[in-house]
Amino acid sequence: MADILYEEVPSLDLADFRGNDPDKKKKFVAALGEAYNNIGFVAVRNHYLSEGLSNELYDVIKKFFSLQDTTKLKYEIPDLAGQRGYIGKGKEHAKGRNTGDLKEFYHVGQTVIGDDPIKKEYPDNVWPDELPEFKMIALEVYKQLERTGVQMLRAIALYLNLPENYFHFKTR
Repeated sequence: MADILYEEVPSLDLADFRGNDPDKKKKFVAALGEAYNNIGFVAVRNHYLSEGLSNELYDVIKKFFSLQDTTKLKYEIPDLAGQRGYIGKGKEHAKGRNTGDLKEFYHVGQTVIGDDPIKKEYPDNVWPDELPEFKMIALEVYKQLERTGVQMLRAIALYLNLPENYFHFKTR
């Protein structure tokens, strides 16, 4: 059996990319490209998701998953195939397995506003009535992670020798 080489996931500072130092920006882009080519992952610090907002999300998620199963199941919408709302235990299977996973999760996705034709491809989010703060917190987290993703796409574009805003029209 071949030995598997495990590499440490690189940790990059997004402030290096967003800052005014062209050398740091260039090094960030090179390190990002190298990491994606060699391992496929990076850890990113100084992203837009604050520790406070992250803690708020964990608090409200813990509250949701502490609810009775019968309550949580109200937010499982089978027609959405796990694209929004609650997904209960046993619904997903590991590759090659017949038994369901023992995990449960809650999926929040992009909110399409207005009459954008892509709306038909993005179901509305499902929000638990028992936790009115869930919606506000989850949408703000999504927004901040999306802002981070846009910066990462800008860096990827540069790594690929494309204009920095190459992916911009795909993220708006």
